[in-house]
Amino acid sequence: MNAPAPAPAPSPARLVSGSIPGHLVSQTLPAIIGVAAIMSVGIIDAYFVGQLGSAPLAAISFIFPVTVACTSLGVGVMVGINSVVARALGEGDFAKAAQRANFGIVFACAAGLVMGLALWLASDAIFALMNAPAHLMPLIHAYMTPYACAFPLSLAIMGFNGVLRGQGEAKRTSTVSITFAAGNWVLNPILITGAFGFEGYGIAGSAYATGIGWAMGALMALWLLKGTPLPLDLQMLRGARLGPPARAIVKVGLPAAFSNAINPLGLAVLTSQVALTGEAAVAGFGAAGRLQSFVIVPLLGLSGAIGAIVGQNWGAGRADRAREAVAYAFGFCLAWGLVVAIGVMAAGQDFARIFTSDPAVIREFDLYLRIAAWGYAGFGLLIVGNGIMNAVDKAGFALGQSIARVFCVMLPVALLLRPAMGSAAIYTAELAANLFGALTALLLVRRVLAVPAPVLGAAR
Repeated sequence: MNAPAPAPAPSPARLVSGSIPGHLVSQTLPAIIGVAAIMSVGIIDAYFVGQLGSAPLAAISFIFPVTVACTSLGVGVMVGINSVVARALGEGDFAKAAQRANFGIVFACAAGLVMGLALWLASDAIFALMNAPAHLMPLIHAYMTPYACAFPLSLAIMGFNGVLRGQGEAKRTSTVSITFAAGNWVLNPILITGAFGFEGYGIAGSAYATGIGWAMGALMALWLLKGTPLPLDLQMLRGARLGPPARAIVKVGLPAAFSNAINPLGLAVLTSQVALTGEAAVAGFGAAGRLQSFVIVPLLGLSGAIGAIVGQNWGAGRADRAREAVAYAFGFCLAWGLVVAIGVMAAGQDFARIFTSDPAVIREFDLYLRIAAWGYAGFGLLIVGNGIMNAVDKAGFALGQSIARVFCVMLPVALLLRPAMGSAAIYTAELAANLFGALTALLLVRRVLAVPAPVLGAAR
């Protein structure tokens, strides 16, 4: 009598079957928790740096768009890894997925070393272009030197998280983010303002806390990856042709990196324009930006989660399921963005008093929220649309959209209106850019997903 055949192993492509709304919830909720944890670090940074005075708060406001741009470049690398891993799993090619996952981690670490060195070398030039005043440069240097040295650890996390996300392991990526954030929650008050008899390092303490948090997050990610179908196994790269995985990751990752970085680049230019209206405006603009980053966390979480769902289904030839996920995601962006905009506008000055007691800074904080908050829903559509296009190997569309948003809308509006409206012109420019981003995201995603899914995935 023949023994029964063993049951087939479960497919690593877990998102190609089952409820799309269920997958959106299961992938997005952990992502929200993880993004909230990371964004909370920015809030805590701003709070404790604010205790040092308005000058350090203004310095951190100049630094903020630069660090966001650097992180966004890293996110592009993660998106590239996520995309190629998810699509390979959807196609059913596990060997290709494993090779690209391991190459992606090595690629991310190498990119981190290059980016950290470049940031350290270019720091003076960057902040000079942003019109940072001379008396703030020592504070900026005190932060940027340790930040640049630790930056490769951030890219290591991006590499690990790209592999985890491509497998649909949202809970594990959330754990990595919480680990990084928890280290900052504990270390920020100690290293910035001091505690237990320790005087603290001032603004530099924030960078030290960030670097230690990155190290903790990287170790946690490495440990969590061991329990997945695609663990770190560099032996897979021996004798392998590295050209195909490199091209696949760069094809998505490079446009995604620049697309993600263009948004904070626009923010950096806006900061330089705000600086022309006074230090209080810079401080208020920067602090309000930290709050804004926190309230749009669900939109950021969704933008990170949508890639694995759309990517796996697109790779499997299930364009209908990909389009269903998009419809639910866009609907959530509109609802959340409008509800949150009303809330932050109503309590703008109360939020401002968390960071500062300076009346001029509070006024700018409140003014920014009253104008820019109406663009939250549009920003959500923009970043979720970018995640969708990256997932289906159309990162070039997302890059073109981001370039047009910043250079054809945001900057012209800011430069045109600033002489008459002052800082309000800068906030209006951001609103206009987000509304433009929403419209183009809707049109581009509709066009991209209208074509049939890959024949390879459909045939499997």
